[in-house]
Amino acid sequence: MNSKNKIYILERFENFGTSEDKDVYRHCDDGTYSIEHIMPQHLTPVWQKELGDDYEKIHEQWLHRMANLTLTAYNSKYSNSSFTEKKTMQNGFDDSGIRMNTWIAKKDKWTLAELKERSEYLMGRALTIWAAPVTEYKPEEKQLDTYTLEDEGELTGRLIAKFTFKNTEQPVTSWVEMFQKVIQILYAEDKAIITKLAMSEEENIALHFNTNPDAFSKSLEIGDGIYVWTNTSTQSKLSVLSRLFKLYDEDPTDLVFYLRDENEANADEPGSRYELRRKYWTYALPIIQKAHGKDGSFSNVNPSRDNWINGFFGIGGFYLCCVANYDAARAEVVFGRGNKQENKDAFDSLYTHKAEIESALGTTLQWNRGDDIKSSKVFIQLNNVSIENETDWLQMANFHADWTKKFYDVIVPYIKG
Repeated sequence: MNSKNKIYILERFENFGTSEDKDVYRHCDDGTYSIEHIMPQHLTPVWQKELGDDYEKIHEQWLHRMANLTLTAYNSKYSNSSFTEKKTMQNGFDDSGIRMNTWIAKKDKWTLAELKERSEYLMGRALTIWAAPVTEYKPEEKQLDTYTLEDEGELTGRLIAKFTFKNTEQPVTSWVEMFQKVIQILYAEDKAIITKLAMSEEENIALHFNTNPDAFSKSLEIGDGIYVWTNTSTQSKLSVLSRLFKLYDEDPTDLVFYLRDENEANADEPGSRYELRRKYWTYALPIIQKAHGKDGSFSNVNPSRDNWINGFFGIGGFYLCCVANYDAARAEVVFGRGNKQENKDAFDSLYTHKAEIESALGTTLQWNRGDDIKSSKVFIQLNNVSIENETDWLQMANFHADWTKKFYDVIVPYIKG
């Protein structure tokens, strides 16, 4: 804790609850008052004897705690004097005009027992001074934004709280969970339709269903050994659901999404996935920025609570993207303009250079045109790492830094050209 914070706490211990307050801040600023360690920072043989056989442990644990700190105008005179000398010397604790020293002066010795007693006393004072507020106020319950499957609107990045379908309401924590649950409801009504999709590539909706869990980078089981691809964008999931609803002859307006406020107060609460993401990007971003150099693609980027951050190279709607998930990390070149055809045209143009790009990079890439969604992307993925494991962070950060820089050096010139 820095000195100003310690002085603030000691000032409150001294002046709270009285009108006869002392100008602690001014006296500390002008050097009259200073913080005194009752048990000194350097133990003399007398102090070692008074503290007993565990003097080293007591000194290490209690030296800088509030229980061992006070204010004095005679710090230099106290020095490493014994407790008795600090009490009885001229201007010692017995004569001190500082109220908190009155409690100290009543003690005959200063050992572990006194330190613990003063700690309890100060904790009681602290609970009085900084009592948690109590209120009967309850904020008005927010009305959640709602969208149906039929509505036009970009939901990527929005947070889903729950959905209703077939007269039932189900809370969910993510779009992936909603996606799985809705498909399971449909599957329970008629297994044949989704089974047929999983067994036939020709009729499979954007190749989203399979009987082999290893066919996808990330998937969830719908039931009976049928898996659905989940490592896709929110809009892609909604597109798949729309096409499934047509096959099942369901009304898309019956599926209603309830969205949470994007600026919820609890979004960064300790232990949440948002806090974890912000911690990772705070760690990784300097490594990524160093790889791209000053004024590089990520120079004006800040740590995010999302699982991605974007870097820019001067063409609107096209960007580099770093993704950090619980099972993998990705580096991407994204064609994400509002006009779907412009994205496909740019992707197709780049794809004509696929062989020379992969030769220059020394590896194959994933080329995802995204025919059923607006955006397209080219990416490489690092598996068997997780944002949840801090031991993976250096590997993930280096992967993000190295590959976005390689993409900038090798791929971006083709896009700009």
